[in-house]
Amino acid sequence: MKPLLIIVNNAAAKARHAWPNVKDQLLAGGVEFDVHETTHAGDATAKAQAALKTGVTTIATVGGDGTLSEAAQGFFQFAENPERLPALINPAASLAILPAGTGDDFARGLMGRRETLRHWIDVLMAHCRNENAETTRQTDVLYGTCDNYRTPFICLNASTMGIGGETAGRVARQGKLMRSFSGEARFAAAALAGLLAWRERRVRITVDEETFAGEMNLAAVVNGLYAGGGMMLSPQAEIDDGKLDVVSASGLSRAQVMRELARIHKGGHVVNPKVRILQGTRVRIETFKPEDAMPIEADGNVRGFTPVEFRVMPGALKFVV
Repeated sequence: MKPLLIIVNNAAAKARHAWPNVKDQLLAGGVEFDVHETTHAGDATAKAQAALKTGVTTIATVGGDGTLSEAAQGFFQFAENPERLPALINPAASLAILPAGTGDDFARGLMGRRETLRHWIDVLMAHCRNENAETTRQTDVLYGTCDNYRTPFICLNASTMGIGGETAGRVARQGKLMRSFSGEARFAAAALAGLLAWRERRVRITVDEETFAGEMNLAAVVNGLYAGGGMMLSPQAEIDDGKLDVVSASGLSRAQVMRELARIHKGGHVVNPKVRILQGTRVRIETFKPEDAMPIEADGNVRGFTPVEFRVMPGALKFVV
């Protein structure tokens, strides 16, 4: 088979620290690979896409959810018309995770628990030695279009708007001191700062044929079980059920938002009647005024602004497990 390509998020200290260990173990296991260290945002997407077009069948990322999401986007060829769903460049190709990020939420959700980096290295080596369906799992992917539906992107795990989008931007801007803390602590600090600066906006959400509107604190479109450093935005979310979960919160005071943030890691927020969860295959989230446009976070990356539409692509991508 073609050589394994490993994409390393060179901008993240945790990934840079993990890479020598990963490299040594793969070499000791007799695994051949090429490596690419990213240099800028979007680099993982471009490199993955180029590699797949040359026949590479397995790509692994050393980094967090943002790097994984960027690489996953490279598996798809976007159509000229954003209304059309993207096509896989190579349906036989698979994506492997070597988690070394802030939250590593997708890896946790894929396995149902946190696993060590050593475990994921062993999984990748087993796949490289016996590349067949038994070492991969088909998962759903979310296809989003933002900035008035002109900018397409791929989302693996979850996308948040409102306080969630504000939080993601603050996490990305955190300095060296904050980056020394755990993912949960970094997300909590950013969420608190975002909450203090946030104001509710009037939002309209359409899930399949059902539409509702109101002043909202948060809107999220969820594919995986965990997001934002271990938050369970939708405890019923499954990455292979062919559905997306839409979570919204309306009319919460700052004190109430803080209470729900304390409960969200175990899914306790869902008992609040001001929190609503719907399932569907397509969702559109719209704001009514240009000044109310909400930043959109997807897998930890800020992608653009509302209005935005998401569609689920069932079983669209294979992951090494």
